[in-house]
Amino acid sequence: MSPIRSATIAALASAVVATTLTGCQFGGAEQDTSPIVIAADLELSGAAAPVGRAYQRALELKRDQLNSSGALNNRKIELKVKDNRSDSAESLRNIVDFSSDSQVSAIIMGGCNECAVGAVGTINEKRIPTIALAASGAIASPVAERRYVFKLGPNAVDSAAALTTELRRNNIRKVGMLVSDDDYGREGVTALRSELDKAKITLREQKVKTTDTDVSQQVRQLTSGKPDALVFWTPPEQATLAATSASQTTFRGSLFFDAGAAGDLFLGEAARATERATLIFTQTMVIDDVIATTPAKAARRQWFQDYTARFGGYNGSSSFAADAVQLIADAELRAGGEAGKVDRDGLRDVLETSQMDGLSGPIRMTPDNHSGLMPQALTTLVARNGRWRLAG
Repeated sequence: MSPIRSATIAALASAVVATTLTGCQFGGAEQDTSPIVIAADLELSGAAAPVGRAYQRALELKRDQLNSSGALNNRKIELKVKDNRSDSAESLRNIVDFSSDSQVSAIIMGGCNECAVGAVGTINEKRIPTIALAASGAIASPVAERRYVFKLGPNAVDSAAALTTELRRNNIRKVGMLVSDDDYGREGVTALRSELDKAKITLREQKVKTTDTDVSQQVRQLTSGKPDALVFWTPPEQATLAATSASQTTFRGSLFFDAGAAGDLFLGEAARATERATLIFTQTMVIDDVIATTPAKAARRQWFQDYTARFGGYNGSSSFAADAVQLIADAELRAGGEAGKVDRDGLRDVLETSQMDGLSGPIRMTPDNHSGLMPQALTTLVARNGRWRLAG
């Protein structure tokens, strides 16, 4: 039995095997050995390509692990991947193509907020279960208008609460915030300002487009206000640029990264600029610092080691993609249905009540909440000697 297999999938597989054997003994239906086809709409080129490629690697690794584990009861996962070129119009075309393919059980979308939000109407109309890895809360809420859409990844309100706890602990009274001018960024400003107001911490913000490759002007404007700390609420590449820009000014305060800024484990050329910076993210990024005292922690450590061994490094966002595959595989096994036929409605119904202790942390989907990552999944990391480490 593969050590990466979650307790949930093992239990499900055992249950399905038992049911199948009983069915055979009493003349039951033939066992379903059809593939579980999962489509993926990812940013493999364009501005968000680094994260999109990390997602693709994670999807392929998780597919291979599940297919070799025997946990799918003689079924195999197949991936159909399309590049949306970091463009919402291209992404929508991919979603339409995938939903028209009767073999596809579900779709996984990448980190593009505008792509996921823009596809909500089509996803619901086509009635195809979709898990988005982008961060915007508008992807999965309001649930009544997004019955087929689910989200994995940190939520703005949870990141804001965790960041504020760290800012208070460090006696920060004045904050400058560099924020992406997109749905998640706007949610972040609202959520962080609300938390900081309660803590009596002042906030000044500067916006950047998600396609900007130079953020030095905005950083200089923020540092001219002499803040005690800078918060970077942007995609990973921009957060790295911002940290480097800040190091080239007279600013000597603290740096804080929102969960959406998490990227590679090793900080590379930005190591000096980010030294002692704080990141709010999941424990998976630094699981090699954690003692594996539970099956879930052991699975996360194994995932970290397997990903690193295959790809030579680690990207924090990979666990969300892997968990999305696991959720869909689990739901497919539980949904049942006629052998060889895709039951998207049944899969959607199961996804809506899914619970698991995933690679990213505890995940709970409910009919009232389609954004599954629990606040408890977030923890505090600190940059030390060119890589992220568990704080403390």
